[in-house]
Amino acid sequence: MRPLGYAIDMVRTLDRLLDTVTRTVHILRDNEIPCALTGDYAMYARGGPAAEVHSEVDVLVRPADLARGLSALEAAGLRPPLPIADAERTTLYDHDIRVDLVFRPNFRAVTDELLARAERLPIGSDTAPVVTVADFLVDELTIADPHRLDFTRLLHIARELRAQVDWGRVRAETAASPYARAFLGLLDDLGITDGRCEHGSTAV
Repeated sequence: MRPLGYAIDMVRTLDRLLDTVTRTVHILRDNEIPCALTGDYAMYARGGPAAEVHSEVDVLVRPADLARGLSALEAAGLRPPLPIADAERTTLYDHDIRVDLVFRPNFRAVTDELLARAERLPIGSDTAPVVTVADFLVDELTIADPHRLDFTRLLHIARELRAQVDWGRVRAETAASPYARAFLGLLDDLGITDGRCEHGSTAV
């Protein structure tokens, strides 16, 4: 059982993240920049485990909108990024909270189709577009490699949000990764997925 202090700190962290999320989304929306919340906080917004949320905010934007998004957020007071080249994301800070504008997750450009699949969900007293659980899992499983094989976090998320997942799409879009197949096989054995293998038969 976790101590009371841990729970209090977690609530404070979530409250601060909520403020940053709503502020960031409002700024992008006011500047007509399509976006969608992703990462652990997005999964928490969908009903996932609070314990997996870290002190950062990840927001998807199209590559063509990155420069405008950065300018709008900097003008609103977020600390501008350091001049470090990154092929996937650019980082700003809202006080001490990290805000990543992700434009090419795992080297796949954010598209209109990806943003269109996001659903507008309650975030505090407002709403924000949130990526689907399937899109989140695809991004996470795509980068699995021999150095990133601790699936504990993804297991907790998949278990709690199983009913929201398009498992067929997750399987199809991660089929090339043996690590993704191993993880999905584990979920099949645990009864978390729909139990359907790539060829359409039911897993046993």
